[in-house]
Amino acid sequence: MNNIKKYQDYVTQQKVHFWAVILKRRSVVSAGVRLSMKERTVFIKRLAMLLRSGMPITQSLLLMCDQAVGKSQKMFFSSLVNDVSSGQTLSLALSKYASTFGGFTINVIQIGEETGTLAENLEYIAQENKKKYELQRQIQGALIYPAIIILSTLGITLFLVVYIFPKIIPIFTSLKIDLPLSTKILIFLSDAIRSYGLWFLITIILLSAVYWSLRAWVPLARLRDSVYLKLPIFGKLCKYYNTVNFCRTLGLLLRNDVKIEVALLSIVSSTSHLQYKSAFVFAREGVITGKTVSSQLKLYPELFPSLCIQMIQSGENSGNLSYSLTFVSEVYESEIKDLTKNITTVVEPVLMLLMGLCVGFIAISIVTPIYSITNNLHA
Repeated sequence: MNNIKKYQDYVTQQKVHFWAVILKRRSVVSAGVRLSMKERTVFIKRLAMLLRSGMPITQSLLLMCDQAVGKSQKMFFSSLVNDVSSGQTLSLALSKYASTFGGFTINVIQIGEETGTLAENLEYIAQENKKKYELQRQIQGALIYPAIIILSTLGITLFLVVYIFPKIIPIFTSLKIDLPLSTKILIFLSDAIRSYGLWFLITIILLSAVYWSLRAWVPLARLRDSVYLKLPIFGKLCKYYNTVNFCRTLGLLLRNDVKIEVALLSIVSSTSHLQYKSAFVFAREGVITGKTVSSQLKLYPELFPSLCIQMIQSGENSGNLSYSLTFVSEVYESEIKDLTKNITTVVEPVLMLLMGLCVGFIAISIVTPIYSITNNLHA
């Protein structure tokens, strides 16, 4: 079932939810402002601390504006100060940065403003962002080592093939001996890289530029996300990561008395993986018609682990869904930590073997003819 088109139609027709209203009122996103996850977390944490100390929100923002570092941060804080000073709420002032902060953050802030618990809700957001940031760093850290090994292997191989081996080829050709198959293959690769390497590099750059410009195109994005899920080890990481984000966000919103259909819409807005986005749209449509979240997510076994579905169903039956969601997020966050630790253990020997095969193939291709020449000279 293709729910992507449903999602696009649904978002354009939604009129009642706070997040959709904000998007409608503040459709223009301020340009030139870029805040990393770490900068957003620090901003929210500092604002919570200042509000807890009794400082008014306008004065708190002015203080942070004075201490801002960099043009982007100064623009961001100046905009917030101007909007809040003119009578807007913090959630509405942040709505122009919806693509940066996401619906989850703005919803929780708006709830805190309505209930008088803004400082506490900001603390919640800061804690959740910190956990999400640490989760991203764990996954990135697990991917850095394999990337370094692969790049090192390619670098050494290219160096040997392009610079070292061509200096030995004239010796082999001048003696007119019958070269081994491995040496013939290496000569062919060396000639091809030296003759067409620049064109090959230009082609890769052009394809990368085309992909980057079309990365938001739905068919391409769906294919990319589908490939991510099918990759060994990394597919499981992608699955667990999206499950953790979904459960943690939904659980926190439900604890803040957000209606489940409203919470699911916020999750749809903040989810980048199209298959998960599609599943959440489908789940929300089912909830509106009286179905349970677990019954809807059960139709996507390739996206959600069985334990996740079971715990959500138990939470719905017991009336304590937010607790079940928090439990699931903690379970799979622990799974991600274990998986990232195991990646190095599992991938390292495979990469080292591949590196050894590449370098060994080149070494054999060079040494074998030399050995043959030496034997002929002795004969």
